Formats: sequence, structure tokens, C-alpha cells
Amino acid sequence: MDSKRRKLLLGGVVLGAAAAVPMLRPKALGQGGHSEYFESISRALHTAGMSSPTMVVDLDRLKNNADTLSSHLQGNYDFRIVAKSLPALGLLETVARRTGTQRIMVFHLPFLRQLAQAQPSADILLGKPLPIAAAKDFYAKPTGNSFDPSKQLQWLIDSPRRLQQYAELANSLGQSLRINIELDVGLHRGGVSSDQALTEMLNIIQREQGLELAGFMGYDAHAAKMPGLLGGPDKAIDRGLNIYSQRLEQAKRQLGAVFPSELTLNGAGSPTYQLYQSRRNTAPCTELAAGSCLVKPTDFDIPTLSDHIPAAFIASPVLKRLPHTQIPGIENLTGAMRWLNPNRAQTFFISGVTGKHYLSLLLDYQ
Repeated sequence: MDSKRRKLLLGGVVLGAAAAVPMLRPKALGQGGHSEYFESISRALHTAGMSSPTMVVDLDRLKNNADTLSSHLQGNYDFRIVAKSLPALGLLETVARRTGTQRIMVFHLPFLRQLAQAQPSADILLGKPLPIAAAKDFYAKPTGNSFDPSKQLQWLIDSPRRLQQYAELANSLGQSLRINIELDVGLHRGGVSSDQALTEMLNIIQREQGLELAGFMGYDAHAAKMPGLLGGPDKAIDRGLNIYSQRLEQAKRQLGAVFPSELTLNGAGSPTYQLYQSRRNTAPCTELAAGSCLVKPTDFDIPTLSDHIPAAFIASPVLKRLPHTQIPGIENLTGAMRWLNPNRAQTFFISGVTGKHYLSLLLDYQ
């Protein structure tokens, strides 16, 4: 009896598994060809004679995303454009006009210099701490226009040691450097993470005549993907904003009467900026930074950006197509793989794509 029962149970498991496999098979995505939207892009590329991998930015979609962002901010926060997500002067100018901002976050020396020269009215905040050698290089080669670093540029500083290096630079230059202090609000990628570190940095700013406290920055991209098991995005955002507020209160107590009345209090990022709207009365931030949400690459296809639309695509010519997919050494499994996943029925070989093609899109967008 036990033997029959085991055979019956085993048979049921096999039948159940067999029935489940078709349900788990991915849906075939390649049927029917491209949509009219992508067909139009393909035709445009053919007409332009493009024969290499190309980054395509849909300006209408970009502007739509900029309008969506502005509708969420509703004037409750200033907006700072993240330049690394839009690494072309024309794109930055388009977004700046659409959103009515001159605030830009920059991440490396070449683009800092290029932006300061091309847009002398820009308000620039560094998005990451730069080595002191990079800061020295920037001042060694003046922009030659009306851009005034002492009023329009904030250097992001993450530690007392780096701050002391910038203090020495300010003394050697004989001019003031505006300092924005990076706060660790939960991402743990750098920035002030203790009361002691902040106290030491504020002491340096008070002691050094060439340093000016310009603001604070707390980046919280981790919050948008925080799993529900750990409290989800809302809990992560609230925890980060609580840390931010505590650091501000510490600075106010330590600086007292000399605490600046106007500071750049930067926060958020593309994944989290929409979560700030419901916290506009409690969040310490005065401005939010975002950039990737304006073009929405695949990694930003997340619930907090559901009303943004993809606006940037990498188009690559198909060099050849094979009617099957074969992996060396396991050619006998070709049919099984095709049945398990119909999207492996064919193989397409395309031109290689590297990151430099993203940076090559230095066109004048109007």
C-alpha cells in the first residue's frame, strides 16, 4: 500500500510540474515586429545614414518628463539638474529652460570647466567630492568669463581630512571656497556619519577664513528599492530625513549666531524625488536633484517613476540574424531552450556598444 501511495504522489508531482512549465514560460516578445514608434526611429536613423551604435534622445519625451517632474515639485522645492544623466550642454539647456532652473549638479572636472565656460550664470553643486588636485586644476585655469566660483560653485566635502585640504587651497588662492557637507542618510556610500565628524568639520570652517558653509547634501537612492521586509521606501526616506534634520540641528547649536540664514539643503535623486511631496512640511531639504528620470533608462523602471516615460535608447544596427540559438557544447539542447523560452528562437548579432557613445551626443538641442 505504501509503495502504491508513493507512486501515486510521485505521479501527481510530475504531472503538476509538467502542467506548471507552460505557465512559467516567458511570453514571446518579438512577434509582430517593432511598434510604429520604434519603426519611425529606425527610419529616421536610416535616412540620416547612421551605421554605428547611436544614442537616441526623444526631445518630446524628455520635455514631457520635465513637465511631470515640475508638476510633482509644485514649487515646494527648487530643482537641481543632475548633469551626469544628461551629459551634453544642449540637453542641460533644454531641461533648464523647461524647468526654469539654473541649478546643476556636476560630477567631474572636465564637465565642470565646460559648464562654467558655456553657462556662466549656472549655480553649480558638485555631486561627489573631488580630489584636491582637481580643485587646484580648476582654479589654475580660469574660465575667462563672468562665472564667479566664490558665489556660484559649491564643493562637496565628505570628511574633515578633505576639508582641511580645501582650506589650505583657499589660503593659497586668497579667495573663499563655498563648502557643501555630504551627509550619509542611509546609502553608506560616503559622507558624514557621526556627530564627531560633523563637529570637527564645522570647527575647521569656523577656524579657516577661506571657507564658507554653503549647505548640506544627502543622497538617498537606496530608499526607492528598500524591500517591504525592511519597511519599504517610506521608512527608509523617513529615517534618512531624520538623520538629515539631526545634523542640521547639530550645526545650528554649534554655530549659533553665525549659522548661515540661507543654505543649499539638497536631497533626493530620481528614484526618490516623488516621495518628498508628501513630506514638504517636514523635510529639511530646500531643493531636490534628479536627472535620470528625465530620460528613464531601464534601471529606473520603478514604481516611484511610473508616470515618467523612456526617452533615451541605444540604437544598434543588426549585422546578422540566425534562425536559431546555439550555445557551443550544448547544441543538442537548442530545441529545448527554444521551447522553454520562445525569445531564444532566433539570434541577432549587433554592433558593439560602449559608454563613450553616450558622451558623444554633443548636439545643440533646441
